[in-house]
Amino acid sequence: MIGTDDVKHVAKLARLELTEEQTEKYSKQLGSILKYVEQMNEVDTTNIEPMPHPIPVYNVMREDVVKYEQTKEEMMANAPFEEDGFFRVPKIN
Repeated sequence: MIGTDDVKHVAKLARLELTEEQTEKYSKQLGSILKYVEQMNEVDTTNIEPMPHPIPVYNVMREDVVKYEQTKEEMMANAPFEEDGFFRVPKIN
């Protein structure tokens, strides 16, 4: 399945330097991995629902609920400078 040329090509793309011994070893290992993947592809999964996570994931955050809404006048009371109903801030250069 996976030849030594394929392993050399992938190693070159990954900027890895492999010896001939390593190339042979990885070729055999990748071949056995691909055989295992093929074996998994033979399993009938027609009635199996895909799952994004192996265990259920729930959001632990609470809903945002407004408990007290300030009026504009209350907020403007905290402004050091106000002009025409807006916060006045120093000009940014």
